Amino acid sequence: MANVKKRRIGRQEYYYAEHSFKADGKVKVLSRYLGKVIPKNIEKIKEEIERKAVMLAISNKLKNIKLNYQKEQKSLPANEKEKIVEDFLVHFIYDSSKIEGSSLSFNDTKGLFLHNITPKNKPIKDVKEAEGYRQAFHSMLGFKGKLSLKIIKKWHEMMFKSTVDYIAGKIRIHKIIVTGSRTVFPTPEDVPKLLRDFFIWYKKEEKKLNPVEFAALAHLKFVSIHPFSDGNGRISRLLANYVLKSNGYPMINIKFGDRMAYYKSLEASQINGKSNYFAKYFLRRYLNANKNRQKLKPKK
Repeated sequence: MANVKKRRIGRQEYYYAEHSFKADGKVKVLSRYLGKVIPKNIEKIKEEIERKAVMLAISNKLKNIKLNYQKEQKSLPANEKEKIVEDFLVHFIYDSSKIEGSSLSFNDTKGLFLHNITPKNKPIKDVKEAEGYRQAFHSMLGFKGKLSLKIIKKWHEMMFKSTVDYIAGKIRIHKIIVTGSRTVFPTPEDVPKLLRDFFIWYKKEEKKLNPVEFAALAHLKFVSIHPFSDGNGRISRLLANYVLKSNGYPMINIKFGDRMAYYKSLEASQINGKSNYFAKYFLRRYLNANKNRQKLKPKK
């Protein structure tokens, strides 16, 4: 946690914000000069220093993850790449849908996608939305243009056109409450401006931030706007994977069993207005999922 330190130089007192962290086995200190008076936005400054420290601590690991992943991809024949993508898709859609209350089991999802077997005694709505989610996932994989509200609405439409077509691809015009959440979501009147602000932020930051951190923040910001009547979590997790995929990083799956930590970190960031809570969770989850890629593998 960043702290404010006071230093005396001669007869003058000066303030600094400092944060200690460990990187490559060494303890380092990130410091920022504040001036003779502690600024009013000190909490924002401390949050930014903590964010930078976290990224400096793991930057080499993230670079190695990308390099090793790309080496793996180059060594695989096309049919093996397709199998890996399909395996990820089954897990991703099962977990992402289950988090939102889908009744489909993992075997239901696997049978549906890999063997075209429609699960018995399960709501047809859950089946159709899983199929729509798969269509959106493949559309995301093949998308080469710049991210826009138009393509996100298209993915949302794919998910819901066979179940609740009156909300498919449409921005909500009503208030929304998420059962069990303490987060207060924007009014429908504010949603259009917040979406415009989101894409301004996206364009400004996409080349500045590490793609893994950027994926976390894009997810957080979009789901906090909650622009659709339903499916905001599923679209936001798809959006995070679009960022990772388009920057050459392996994609991420938030598992159903990890949902409480996921919800807790999202809510903490939304209630406190501090993105670090969710960003730290996302980065930790990403590193854990890519443990075997964090060190550069020797050339054969």
